[in-house]
Amino acid sequence: MTTDLELARELADLADAITVANYRSGSLRVDTKPDLTPVTEADKAVEQAIRTVLNEQRPDDGIVGEEFASTDGKSNRTWVIDPIDATKNYVRGVPVWATLIGLLEDGLPILGFISAPAMARRWWAQTGKGAFTTDVDGKTRQIFVSAISNLQDASFSYSDSIGWVPEALSGLQAQTWRSRAFGDFWSHLLVAEGAVDIAAEPELNVWDMVAFAAIVTEAGGQVTGFDGNNMLIAGNALTTNSLLHDEALKIVGQN
Repeated sequence: MTTDLELARELADLADAITVANYRSGSLRVDTKPDLTPVTEADKAVEQAIRTVLNEQRPDDGIVGEEFASTDGKSNRTWVIDPIDATKNYVRGVPVWATLIGLLEDGLPILGFISAPAMARRWWAQTGKGAFTTDVDGKTRQIFVSAISNLQDASFSYSDSIGWVPEALSGLQAQTWRSRAFGDFWSHLLVAEGAVDIAAEPELNVWDMVAFAAIVTEAGGQVTGFDGNNMLIAGNALTTNSLLHDEALKIVGQN
């Protein structure tokens, strides 16, 4: 049987074929969801295609996705899909967007596969097997978080100011060496690569987090909610290289 990681890679290939074909397309249909966020026909097509394969290849597993209703499985495993993370970037032609594929076992992230075809990048990890990326040159390398241990030497990334208690965001900005809004999935993967030391988002859904959490953790980092507990329950995420986590928690805890 195809391994979970091999299956995730196949699902990413399938997603890339759909997203790339529709990227920067003048005929791409964009609708607005009830929460006033955009959804494209590509989002729906990707998730439906992935669900079809999972129903065939992993019929006992549950599925949670952004665009369609969750389905319960018979096993203790749930696949978590964000067909296009950063849809606003996607519809405007900004290349920072990706398909996020995660797998929970007993509620814990055990696998993550993220494909960002417009950036020519991929990242993946499976518990106990390391975290990896393919660079723009097509070469694969194992990734690790940084060894920065002082907050004043740290680089911090986020998306925007929406959802933040101003004191929490300004506190991180003021107490770190550098802050940039790289945004969305990329902030957290930059922590996994060691290029950034802290990433934080005050409002996230389960499909936003599972894939990157598996990758960051396997790279040696730490991901929790702003309260220091399970991010999936908290609905937000603080991602660090582990060394800075306690200090950063004291600041974002104001949120």
